[in-house]
Amino acid sequence: MESDSQIPLDPKEQTFSHIPVLSREVIEGLMIRPGGRYLDVTVGGGGHSRLILEAALDVQVTAIDQDEDALAAAQKYLAEYGGSINEAVASAPGKEARVQFILSNFATYEFPSETFDGIIADLGVSSYHLDTPDRGFSFRHAASLDMRMDRRQSLTAAEVINSWDEAELADIFFKYGEERLSRRIARRIVEKRPLHTTVDLAEAIASSVPPKYRHGRIHPATRVFQALRIVVNDELKALETLLDKAPKALVPGGRIAIISFHSLEDRLVKHSLRNSPLLQVVTKKPIIAQEEEIARNPRSRSAKLRIAQRS
Repeated sequence: MESDSQIPLDPKEQTFSHIPVLSREVIEGLMIRPGGRYLDVTVGGGGHSRLILEAALDVQVTAIDQDEDALAAAQKYLAEYGGSINEAVASAPGKEARVQFILSNFATYEFPSETFDGIIADLGVSSYHLDTPDRGFSFRHAASLDMRMDRRQSLTAAEVINSWDEAELADIFFKYGEERLSRRIARRIVEKRPLHTTVDLAEAIASSVPPKYRHGRIHPATRVFQALRIVVNDELKALETLLDKAPKALVPGGRIAIISFHSLEDRLVKHSLRNSPLLQVVTKKPIIAQEEEIARNPRSRSAKLRIAQRS
């Protein structure tokens, strides 16, 4: 689970972070080869894509993200490699460009058959999303209850919190946040609504739980915010679609590397890679961050990397 207890940054200075998690392990695991084609389905600020481009000569990358801010940041960060943003299906970048940027959710992306030597998916929420107040992902700042990765969609966290019935809320908090006090929290939210800001919601949650729970290792709203984010962005269904489609886009011998950040994602990744008729699992156990990386980037603590190869 990604923590929401980091020290807040100045909102005016927010940019997409370029610190890729498990970077050495990803590059080694993908076995980047000269002239290879790679797909980054969660380009974010461009951290993993840059490492792939730097790992071998004449590498080409197709970089996808559903967030316009992320894609613009990645294009700027990878400007030396060229490439423009479009919503088209993958094609080889132009002669000069080594990157093609595509605005798309990876669940709706048209994966071309047997095209890529490697695919990377980093399922974590970026520091940018957590540290930018108006995106509504964090309760460290008072902001509207948004939580949309793709701001072209209509469903927001505010609609879920203020319109869904108590039983539905309790169900999603338990299912997607693994929150054992889900019923109690849902009851308090319904009593207090309408709730307009992230802080309003966090306070309602905190007031519904026992003091011991309220002052535990993580804030009592953390699991509920995770559940809301998953529901608003339909994250687990999108991940299921990715795991079904992506293996077919690999060339024989190509590899897929997936970084997850909570047990719901990791369980899906583990079983899907193992059960795919096209893949052979390379990592029997997930690769996790070493202490040195955790000290440098605390959000890497919960990262788990699994890799499989197309047979």
